Amino acid sequence: MTATSRHRGHPIRYDVESDCWRYIDSGQGTVCNPNRRCGVCNQEDTPEGHDPCLGTLPCVLNACCGHGEDNCAYVQFPDGSDIRGIEAIEYFRGVKQCQN
Repeated sequence: MTATSRHRGHPIRYDVESDCWRYIDSGQGTVCNPNRRCGVCNQEDTPEGHDPCLGTLPCVLNACCGHGEDNCAYVQFPDGSDIRGIEAIEYFRGVKQCQN
C-alpha cells in the first residue's frame, strides 16, 4: 500500500525507495519543489510569501486556505490564538466580503 496525501492542493505519494514525498503528476519531490503553484487557484505565493488564494489578510500572523482541503485551513493571530478548518474558511469568506 502506498501512502498518499496532498501538498498545496496537489496529490502526493510517499516513495519508499527514495524516502521522500513526491508529486503524483510530475514525480518531483516536494522538498525539491516546495513552492509549487497552488493546486486550487494555480497562482504562486504573493511577493510577501502569502498564500495566493488569500493574499494579505489584516491582523493575521499566518494563514493557509487548505488548498482544497477545508479541514487543513487555518488562521494564526498575533496574540497566539488560531482558528482551523471550516471556521477558518468562514473567516476568509467574511474578510473577502469586507474587502469588496
